[in-house]
Amino acid sequence: MNFEISESQLMIRQMCKDFADRNIRPKMMEWDEAQTFPAELFHEMGKLGLMGILVPEEYGGAGLGYFEYVDAIVEISKVCGSIGLSMAAHNSLCTGHIMMFGNDEQKKKWLPKLASGEWIGAWGLTEANTGSDALRMQVTARKEGDEWVLNGAKNWITHGISGNVAVVLARTGDLLDSHGISAFVVERGTPGFKAGKKENKLGMRASETAEMIFEECRIPASNLLGNVGEGFIQAMKILDGGRISIAALSLGIAKGAYEASLKYAKEREQFGQPIANFQAIGFKLADMAMQIEASELLINEASDLKNNHKSVTKVSAMAKYYASETCVRVATEGVQIFGGYGYTKDFPVEKYYRDSKLCTIGEGTSEIQKLVISRAVLK
Repeated sequence: MNFEISESQLMIRQMCKDFADRNIRPKMMEWDEAQTFPAELFHEMGKLGLMGILVPEEYGGAGLGYFEYVDAIVEISKVCGSIGLSMAAHNSLCTGHIMMFGNDEQKKKWLPKLASGEWIGAWGLTEANTGSDALRMQVTARKEGDEWVLNGAKNWITHGISGNVAVVLARTGDLLDSHGISAFVVERGTPGFKAGKKENKLGMRASETAEMIFEECRIPASNLLGNVGEGFIQAMKILDGGRISIAALSLGIAKGAYEASLKYAKEREQFGQPIANFQAIGFKLADMAMQIEASELLINEASDLKNNHKSVTKVSAMAKYYASETCVRVATEGVQIFGGYGYTKDFPVEKYYRDSKLCTIGEGTSEIQKLVISRAVLK
């Protein structure tokens, strides 16, 4: 694996840093407090190619690889985890699913709108009673002539209200049958497809999370992705890449919290000297720096495997697990370094702290990652 940073990576990093400083930092707390999803921001991100980083140029995307993709998410998430999360979900889940399993006609129909940021994507796997236990999903799809009819509800869906199009996993066969689930594309405005409850969350509050409800929702048979019964297998492959996204999100939040803590420790004085001079603080910063670098190395390995079309299941689970747990530890220590100030909204670590926890839950909990890793090493 080549650790040298490419010219395209440097350009992506600087572009995303400038964009975040100019367009996200001034408003992020306002969005967070009001739980506002800034859809217009993502349209602007689309103009920069950030909504279709991995999409081939022939379908309107930037045609870049996973290293550039990770760098973009990290730089955005260093400023605001909510925006990084929504960007990651749009790219790796909805857009990624259509890109990986759609036919040429489907790609031409939906990818250009997603890659340009004109449309925002959602991905529907999770349900109220089936978090990690996806094979028990209750959303069903039945075939009637040239249409599929969807019924049921999806929960915890990023962009469940604002998404213009969603990839939805629905049961087309028997309960608990891994070949009894299929994937469909459903456009907003389709009769029988509506948004439900919006979640009131601890963190990531500017990234919209809501129900998607289907009541006799009829879609063309041509909206099926791949073949009937392939949905669950497709979803597992999508999550392999999605875990790199959440690892990158975690890394960005951790770096943001670390950099803020390092700066504060050098400036804050107690007992006549900067608190960075005290071993208790210095050791915290050392652990934070080490864990961030280890996370980055795992993410780079996963990205390299993904770019070279090799199996990434084990390493992406490792990267997601380690980076997300690191994110929580670094954000927690950041609040401790800031002391009382870290518990207020006047300083940035309070938000990093709240945003960090979702990284250990979304797209597979830490416990699920350990299950994936253990199965890989015991195979």
